[in-house]
Amino acid sequence: MTKGFFMTLEGPEGSGKTTVAQQLMAKLAERLETELVLTREPGGIEISEKIRDVILDVSHTMMDAKTEALLYTASRRQHLVEKVLPALAANKIVICDRFVDSSLAYQGYGRKIGIDSVWEMNQFAIADVMPQITFYLDVPIEVGFERIFANKEREVNRLDLEKKEFHQTVVEGYRAVISRFPERIVVINANQPVEEVTEAILNVLSERFPNQFGNL
Repeated sequence: MTKGFFMTLEGPEGSGKTTVAQQLMAKLAERLETELVLTREPGGIEISEKIRDVILDVSHTMMDAKTEALLYTASRRQHLVEKVLPALAANKIVICDRFVDSSLAYQGYGRKIGIDSVWEMNQFAIADVMPQITFYLDVPIEVGFERIFANKEREVNRLDLEKKEFHQTVVEGYRAVISRFPERIVVINANQPVEEVTEAILNVLSERFPNQFGNL
């Protein structure tokens, strides 16, 4: 098994994952001596970033749901073997913006492929590698969309153009995923200042994993 520590951030569009991940990285770098790696899905490395471009291109409205799921899975596999696993083997802390839970919620539930089907598809890609802990940033859909369109620097991708009903279904999907993995997934109230969200995550890390994060 890998030696490092693997944590992921999940949430609906506009939940603030990217900002929180950056702040979390900065806070941990200040307080720990362990080397940290911040990455994202889809993406994180050159091949996976190119797949990301295909998935999220706003002109690709005809993309089939299973095609979408397979592209995410392919991107995840390459990202895992090229970046995440080597970092963990080197005893680093990896913070990843999205991982397999996103596929379960978006493609499994949101696209109605089925959570079990998408989980089985991803098992081939991840080979049982899962994060020690996942933080689900919980925010009302309305707040998330306000953030998306208020942030002029944020990319507007194909998923942002989906109807509100789709994103509501994704949130329902996340609830189903959380119920499947209650020991791993921690729900964090993200409808508060980003500093408070980050501190809440740091508190959970310190409490649950005192060997790695006891001095936060």
